[in-house]
Amino acid sequence: MKWEGIIFDWAGTTVDFGSMAPVVVFREIFAKRGIAVTNEEIRRPMGMLKWNHIQAMLDMPRIRGEWRRRFRSEPQDWDVDTLYDDFEPMLLALLARGTEVKPYVADTIAELRRRGYQIGSTTGYTNIMMKSVVKAAAAQGYEADFWITPDSVSGFGRPYPYMIFRNMEHFKWQQTSQVLKVGDTVTDILEGKHAGVKTAGIIVGSSVMGLSREEYDSLTEGERQAACEQARAVYEEAGADYVLHDIRDILSIAE
Repeated sequence: MKWEGIIFDWAGTTVDFGSMAPVVVFREIFAKRGIAVTNEEIRRPMGMLKWNHIQAMLDMPRIRGEWRRRFRSEPQDWDVDTLYDDFEPMLLALLARGTEVKPYVADTIAELRRRGYQIGSTTGYTNIMMKSVVKAAAAQGYEADFWITPDSVSGFGRPYPYMIFRNMEHFKWQQTSQVLKVGDTVTDILEGKHAGVKTAGIIVGSSVMGLSREEYDSLTEGERQAACEQARAVYEEAGADYVLHDIRDILSIAE
């Protein structure tokens, strides 16, 4: 199919295999308060604006119960603020050390451009976080033609559709049905569905799969197949129009 435009997510989709940087920091900010959180709890809201992500974690019954037992009160918005005040500088420090572009991304994007595509993007990171990510990615051969964060849509990031609409406005794309949103979380898929565009989930190196590059490489062939099938099922349940093994597969659906 010839799309009017393609919009990619960043962490877990085009950079940061497994979207590991925020996972590390979410775990640390809760551990600092004596609450151990699981990978599944961390990854469930992945893709949202990070303040909203923390709020979503505090709304989870188990974490909320742990918070009540430890602090003898329900978590409030100011608790989210305090957690986020720890989260942002810790994540910025990690991002400043460098963000690695995922395998096959630079070559695949170059081929899409050769086919006439402009590359849009959305993210759950803030503007200040993205400055480090964009700089590191460009040094490794990947640049989007446009990127936008929840900061530019009054904080209404995913699963709201507004960042997609801002991409469409920037490129002057006219038909939502002719736009493809590619991501690595259920929140990416919901963002696309709410905007009325087509959606694709990437399996390998995704937050849905939840494995670092080292963890993925250490799997046996059978274990990899099982992990991929599990991730595929998550995307299909979320209503993704396409499920891609890795970013190279987009070339089979974008003429």
